[in-house]
Amino acid sequence: MQPRVLGLAILAFPAFLAPAASLGAQSDPLGPPRGHVGISFQVGEPTGEFSDFVDAAFGLEFHGRLGLDPRGILSLRGDLGFLIYGHESKRVCIGGVGCRVEARLETSNNIFYGSIGPELGIPLGWVRAYGNASLGFGYFNTSSSLKSTWGGDDILSTENFGDGSFSWGVGGGLEIPLSRGRTPVALDLGVRYHRNGTMEYLREGDIVDHPEDGSITLYPIRSEANFVGYRLGVSIGIPRGEDDGNGRSWQGW
Repeated sequence: MQPRVLGLAILAFPAFLAPAASLGAQSDPLGPPRGHVGISFQVGEPTGEFSDFVDAAFGLEFHGRLGLDPRGILSLRGDLGFLIYGHESKRVCIGGVGCRVEARLETSNNIFYGSIGPELGIPLGWVRAYGNASLGFGYFNTSSSLKSTWGGDDILSTENFGDGSFSWGVGGGLEIPLSRGRTPVALDLGVRYHRNGTMEYLREGDIVDHPEDGSITLYPIRSEANFVGYRLGVSIGIPRGEDDGNGRSWQGW
């Protein structure tokens, strides 16, 4: 299934749950959480010119959300994430000792990004629909590392190529509660368009080794580097605090 089709499917299905969920909705005496933190699995689908050079990318995203009003309708959201859109691995011989000692050379093509901006949430019974806009950065990086043939930590590592830019994005999604209480947990299904503009980056095979003298040649591509990210993860509420015994709740952290 294409990433776009998968994203539309997971976003559309929970909408049918809203009417039924609203019948069982209960109010929380302490009100909505002060904020939320979360982690999600990401699938990145290149768009436009970027899709001519790169297939789907996969990675993780971390987010935090702070409510700006008592009902949590308006929030400030921040995101940090990374995607891997290419990977190479091969056995190499350690210089100076021939092939008596071997290692594994791994090269990864990565996208790192971060953003911050407002988010508007709309309660639909238990289900929460949201939309957001953000400003931030995008950084495309290709790095190589030397590991033992058994895996484990890097022995040596270096960045082969990198390019960064200002970026902006718009997105939306649905949160479906998995548990309630002072620390609620919700399933987070979302999508976001990342506008990075024109970037230079490497793909698999764009680094050519020259064994005779140990040098390398890079063949970077310059193109638009925009993509749509589809998110599947969890969001965890940060409680406002304990009730003071008089019907009031402590509003601090």
